[in-house]
Amino acid sequence: MSFWRNIFGGADEDADPVEPVNLQNGVRKAGRAVGRVQGVGFRFFVQSNAKAMGITGWVKNMSDGSVTMELQGEAEVVERLIAKIKRGNDWIQVKSFESSDMPVVGGENKFAIRY
Repeated sequence: MSFWRNIFGGADEDADPVEPVNLQNGVRKAGRAVGRVQGVGFRFFVQSNAKAMGITGWVKNMSDGSVTMELQGEAEVVERLIAKIKRGNDWIQVKSFESSDMPVVGGENKFAIRY
């Protein structure tokens, strides 16, 4: 495992499990963030907040400089995470965030950084 994966998280097998979302109350959103979102700890920021909120899914850097993700959890919690992502922090500046609905994935219990 690389140094950075050890610090910031790694593949699916490295992600800590969380409680699977109740499929009746759950939503899944595909998201794409554009702005200062690479090289600033953005994926770790998303993963840490998702885990703390009990959200499953994944986040991944794209070659065009954007970051894509899938977020799954209870609707209001997913919306709170999206709002936090849009706010960013001192280093992260999200200029735009697009999201769309997806089918919920049954049995998913991790949030991972993908490479």
